[in-house]
Amino acid sequence: MTDFAALLAADRGQSARPIHLVDKDSFGDWVRRRPAEDRALLEANRFDGKTGYARVVLPRGNAFEVVSTVANVDDLSPWCLAKLSDSLPEGTYRLAEGQPGKAALGWLLAQHRFDTFKSKPEDAERGPRVLVTGEAAAVDPAVRLATATALVRDLVNTPALQLGPAELEQAVRDRLSGTGADIAVTKGDALDTGYPLIAAVGGAAVDDRAPRLIEAEWGKPDHPRLAIVGKGVCFDTGGLDLKPGSGMRLMKKDMGGAAHALALAWLVIAARLPVRLHLLIPAVENAVSGAALRPGDVVKSRQGLQVEIDNTDAEGRLILADALAKAAEAGPELIVDFATLTGAARIALGPDLPALFVTDDDLAGQIEAGARQADDPLWRMPLWDAYDEMLKSDVADLANASGSPMAGAVTAAMFMKRFLPDGLPWAHLDTFAWRDSAKPGRPKGGEALGLRAVFAALQNRFTA
Repeated sequence: MTDFAALLAADRGQSARPIHLVDKDSFGDWVRRRPAEDRALLEANRFDGKTGYARVVLPRGNAFEVVSTVANVDDLSPWCLAKLSDSLPEGTYRLAEGQPGKAALGWLLAQHRFDTFKSKPEDAERGPRVLVTGEAAAVDPAVRLATATALVRDLVNTPALQLGPAELEQAVRDRLSGTGADIAVTKGDALDTGYPLIAAVGGAAVDDRAPRLIEAEWGKPDHPRLAIVGKGVCFDTGGLDLKPGSGMRLMKKDMGGAAHALALAWLVIAARLPVRLHLLIPAVENAVSGAALRPGDVVKSRQGLQVEIDNTDAEGRLILADALAKAAEAGPELIVDFATLTGAARIALGPDLPALFVTDDDLAGQIEAGARQADDPLWRMPLWDAYDEMLKSDVADLANASGSPMAGAVTAAMFMKRFLPDGLPWAHLDTFAWRDSAKPGRPKGGEALGLRAVFAALQNRFTA
């Protein structure tokens, strides 16, 4: 993984090339203060401080300065320096005025590449671009956020051939190694009896691809208990309700919820938040074989509810139901889960906005405030009790999917809610974990969506 700590440095008087940031309101005053040769060069490049992203290199003998446009010099976004970081020559830079703040994230992530499977990495010969900040205390948090985001991207981008349930288990062990977290894995007969929904969904896969529940605990036992749960479907064929080829193409990313959960757990530990952390990742492959779950089957859940399988492609909510039930048994103060759960959420909100479902208005407000604070948008959706009837079954306590094409994201969340006790604060993020097209600092492929918002909310909640 990229060494982000080498790309962001505290200001200790080191030599650095200045970066001047301007916007449409500040450009006029700024340019009037520049030397005549600078004004001539800016005019020759038709640089007006307001035409989208633009930058001009201003020569200074054997060195140079940089001027670049941003949307608002007084409120830098996380991504306003990403294009510069990706395009400037290697070297050390600092903002001529102000501090990078949130923009440090884009500077760091713009230099990250997922090139594990390329024989000739694109940037093999290119050196780093280091950003200097006077806010020394901001270096470590920015590096941690970049590291966590890159972890999500790398895990989601990894093909299923190289990332099955066993490899996902190893990823948890590797990332939490040295943190003091205790890791436990349930599989085989113990999974069959203790977590029957997880076992049933993953039952068609064998050997290293056999299903398991991965758990980690960290922190002092007397601290408030926080459970983080992530959907770990390492590949989703749809099961016997087989997806078409177009729908299966990106299903390596169906463990994106697990990637978010692991990254969030690591951020909580790295920040030493005063919580008793419980991470739960049900890891399966929704495969096809003679042992595959069948439409019409009835499986008794860990919590005790009997579930009729209406659709084997509605598998994520099944494995999460058992994991949520286990998390609730320990009496947590709150539970947060991430899942690449429904296409309905993407139809409603598009790829950029995770759908947020929350049982507690105060918790919803905290997460929405965290989203604004971190510039990591999401959108609250309703847990509409009237739609619970869409999950009725003629032969069991409930079905895992609705026969209606409507409200798919809501009914999925309502299904999961049935496995939690009333009154327990719970937040569910139905996230895409993917970017279909590239933007500065955000390449096409796996993406962390909602991670920074929830982490900001947890920081505010547990350190206030």
